[in-house]
Amino acid sequence: MSDIEIVQHDATVLHIRLDRPEKRNALSSELVEELHGALDVAQESAVKLIVLEGNGKNFSAGFDFTGIDDEPLAQICWRFVRIQQLLQRLGTSRVLTVALAHGRNFGAGADLFAACNWRVCAPDATFRMPGLKFGLVLGSTRLADLVGAQNAAQVLDGSETFDAAQAYEMGFATRISEKSDWPDVLKAASEVSENLSPVARGLLYEALSEHDYDRDMALLIRSLSVPGLKERIQGYLA
Repeated sequence: MSDIEIVQHDATVLHIRLDRPEKRNALSSELVEELHGALDVAQESAVKLIVLEGNGKNFSAGFDFTGIDDEPLAQICWRFVRIQQLLQRLGTSRVLTVALAHGRNFGAGADLFAACNWRVCAPDATFRMPGLKFGLVLGSTRLADLVGAQNAAQVLDGSETFDAAQAYEMGFATRISEKSDWPDVLKAASEVSENLSPVARGLLYEALSEHDYDRDMALLIRSLSVPGLKERIQGYLA
């Protein structure tokens, strides 16, 4: 059974819904690999718009810690690397990317939202990034690029929850919109996606972005390599 649902996949639009509502769309290894596979399809086709949303009560609860006690450390580390690669693929995509978030979102789920160009959240959406509580650096520099270093430090240092209004005010979200209005948002996104070819849009994004994804990966690897990661995660979950 798939952990994602393809809501729409035609010549120009790939609309993906995370579909693990019983786990609040936590990012299991299988779900992450399915997302990579969907991006492979988009890259090899004429897709100009990628949409991500979540089924159920929220967009995503982040990294799936289910069974972490029995999972080998190497596998845990690889799963974080694959999430970072997913964030990088979205962040450097040559097509317009849109994330639609609602409910309570955590960690890598919030990072997935942040990696997209249009970041639309419902009024009930909240976000929290607790990774540094167990010493993990994932998405921190991307957050700083979006909201500024001071706001990022406040959010990450205190592992603070911020709501939709705060997300919009900081620049983490680009729009607040009721879920009933999301079809109109996607219609507008589809129209914008037709304005430029993928090559031209890719060049535009490259010209405007100063983000260093190689540094993101290096910081993640450094944080994963500090001894005791599994014990720190277990302590955080206790």
